[in-house]
Amino acid sequence: MIQTVIHYFLHFGMPLIVAYIFFRDDYKRVYLILLATMLVDLDHLLATPIFAPNRCSINFHPLHTYYAMAVYSAMLLLPKPYKIIGLGLLLHMLTDLNDCVMTYLNCPQCLSEAPARELVEWIVKATKF
Repeated sequence: MIQTVIHYFLHFGMPLIVAYIFFRDDYKRVYLILLATMLVDLDHLLATPIFAPNRCSINFHPLHTYYAMAVYSAMLLLPKPYKIIGLGLLLHMLTDLNDCVMTYLNCPQCLSEAPARELVEWIVKATKF
């Protein structure tokens, strides 16, 4: 339950905070652009099944690959609105990565076939005290 709340807060609340803090003069438009980047999840329609509760999206869906993330990062160097779109896409990827880490912490075997398992394991090990 808490994982779902965190996931949706990061998808809807964090973009509002980012828009308000960094783009205060135009935060409403920026927030809408950041929300629109959630359309990246349309690539989930290509998976079978479309929804799998313990699936890690990172490096599984075409628009969630490391290559796609490199493109999203490069978009930060472009003028607005492309910079904002790139930022929204990267925030989305970080949210999904956080979800993968939380799934792994609750059920390591659930991600045994995840393409991003090594990255998730590295993050878990790097953040343990």
